[in-house]
Amino acid sequence: MKILINHSPLEVAPGTSVADVLLYQGMSGDGIAVAVNNKVVPRGKWNTTYLFEGARLTVIRAVCGG
Repeated sequence: MKILINHSPLEVAPGTSVADVLLYQGMSGDGIAVAVNNKVVPRGKWNTTYLFEGARLTVIRAVCGG
């Protein structure tokens, strides 16, 4: 099924979770926030939040700065 991650298309299998996508993309959970269709998904629910056709993931990485 097709999803978008930060506006880029990605093909994933049905039953794929947010955690699965992050692992596949090589992103660790540290300093990352995730939203699905503009709703923030708490880190504790990444493993049990399953994606669906057309889901829009936004992944935001914290950056240090001043």
